[in-house]
Amino acid sequence: MALARSVAVKLINRSISAASIFSLEWAGARRVQAQRVRAFSALMSPPSKAVVYEREGPPDSVIKMIELPPVEVKENDVCVKMLAAPINPSDINRIEGVYPVRPKVPAVGGYEGVGEVYSVGSAVTRLAPGDWVIPSPPSSGTWQSYVVKDQSVWHKVSKDSPMEYAATIIVNPLTALRMLEDFTTLNSGDSIVQNGATSIVGQCIIQIARHRGIHSINIIRDRAGSDEAKEKLKGLGADEVFTESQLEVKNVKGLLANLPEPALGFNCVGGNSASKVLKFLSQGGTMVTYGGMSKKPITVSTSAFIFKDLSLKGFWLQKWLSSEKATECRNMIDYLLCLAREGKLKYDMELVPFNNFQTALSKALGLHGSQPKQVIKF
Repeated sequence: MALARSVAVKLINRSISAASIFSLEWAGARRVQAQRVRAFSALMSPPSKAVVYEREGPPDSVIKMIELPPVEVKENDVCVKMLAAPINPSDINRIEGVYPVRPKVPAVGGYEGVGEVYSVGSAVTRLAPGDWVIPSPPSSGTWQSYVVKDQSVWHKVSKDSPMEYAATIIVNPLTALRMLEDFTTLNSGDSIVQNGATSIVGQCIIQIARHRGIHSINIIRDRAGSDEAKEKLKGLGADEVFTESQLEVKNVKGLLANLPEPALGFNCVGGNSASKVLKFLSQGGTMVTYGGMSKKPITVSTSAFIFKDLSLKGFWLQKWLSSEKATECRNMIDYLLCLAREGKLKYDMELVPFNNFQTALSKALGLHGSQPKQVIKF
């Protein structure tokens, strides 16, 4: 009897053990299957054609167009099908390795643009497929057909906005707006002076100032077509346009007629051109430098500091975007796009198919003379 009970217990234990092993194996198989299902059901972006560079250097030598594999769209991510993105001078400087802030290589080029939401992660509620969005603040990697980034990166814009303006609204127009607002209080009837007036920032300054009743005095280079450039700028709302050679006079303020002396000036050229801006400024005036196209230093006379109490300051949009003021950026974008929709803010651009990127790049590099801003259309 004792032996029978012992055998029975052993059989029962063996049965329980076998059942446990089977149960564990079944649970493990189900976990593997679930993992496989999740892997196959994960939301993925489409493959993306992209302009990339593996090392810094001359853009026309180091960039290439490749196809990137799909990437996972996580719960807080938004996958955006790019519609348009510009080639800005700062984009070129990043690739060359001379811009103060630049992505680690290998990298996808581009820093601003507009796209259409293609898909969203499960936790995204404020954006939906079909919405138009721009990265705000700007974000590296816009020269590719699909971009996947966290929802916090994207700002929804009106689909009534002209596509090329939505693509280019931050780097240049926002620079113009911030410089008009950040350094002195300007009221309707006041004046500003600037060099590099034919640049996109210069054209935006003219138009935003005009919209606010502020006069603009503009300086351009002596070159072929300067008369046509003057007429174009006056058509945008410029009050006065002078070539640099016209300002080789002792009293430049005598050229102002009834315009008030400007308290604020903008310099993106440097060298002798910056000195022309300084000559126009009123007592206690400020010149803001945001570029140095001539690559020549700014020279200021001692008397300008002592007797006119002039101030020299600088502006870098990326630094402004990195400050606590960055939260204001999106309202300003909406304001500027509203001006563009109303035809009160405009500048020349050329839309180029993405497959012709190399042609657009050569134009942006100045290899074909003066060209409109190159905007890639995907």
